[in-house]
Amino acid sequence: MTAVAAEVDGEPVDGERAALLAALSYGHFTTMVVDDLRVQGLHLHLDRLVRDCAVVFGATLDPDRVRALLRRVAVRCDRPTILRAALFDPMASVARPGQGIDGPNAQPSVLISTRPVPPAGSVPGPSSGPVAGLRVRSVSYIRDLPAVKHLGTFGQLHQRRLAQLAGFDDALFLTGPEPSARVCEGPTWNVALLIGDELIWPDNDCLPGVTRELLQQGVPQAGIGWSSRSVTRAELSQVRAAFATSAGVGVRPIAQLDGTGLPGEPHLLKELQTAYTQLTGESL
Repeated sequence: MTAVAAEVDGEPVDGERAALLAALSYGHFTTMVVDDLRVQGLHLHLDRLVRDCAVVFGATLDPDRVRALLRRVAVRCDRPTILRAALFDPMASVARPGQGIDGPNAQPSVLISTRPVPPAGSVPGPSSGPVAGLRVRSVSYIRDLPAVKHLGTFGQLHQRRLAQLAGFDDALFLTGPEPSARVCEGPTWNVALLIGDELIWPDNDCLPGVTRELLQQGVPQAGIGWSSRSVTRAELSQVRAAFATSAGVGVRPIAQLDGTGLPGEPHLLKELQTAYTQLTGESL
């Protein structure tokens, strides 16, 4: 890949803008994998940016502008690469976070950055390595504005860090009073749970992930039925298999929940992974 660490509005990131981004985490983003100038679910990523821009900035985003900026960087990628498009207000400050974007026609700045695709089966964190599946622990936590993929990631990364310090790979967020707390999501992934013969996508206080939506569209074609509903902590004892899904890693099995091993369902895992990898990417 021709080295391009990051661009803002089509220009290399300068020191002033880098300092602004480091000091103020008000904005939103989406993350995707580009391969040969194609992205799975590209229209869903752009739809997310448009939707979140209205919430975060009260502005109407031009998706074609973002697509062109993504392509500027993607043409330099000679292998599968993770692209991140982050939208922010270059005039914002801690005291006045809304002073730059004024009106629905204003356009926030767009930061496009890249990073390598992680090795298959790796877990989050600097010391990650190949594993059979994630070992997660449940914790009571809800992200701010969970339906928005915003830049305020401290809380969920702190929960991931605490889980790893306790000997797990990651955290699984639940919300509500015990023992009827409901499953939400992971720090950077959605979760699917197999209970009996039902594949369930918990629908409480979670980000509607692009990978999740693509799988929901593709899985029925593979002969797998699914539903979207609440799952309580009490039901976790009935889980046969669980899967973490995200654009960066696709479909990853969850091997343990709160220290208890899950039986797993290798055939279903293969079906989900196949359904995802066979999706046709959209051209940038």
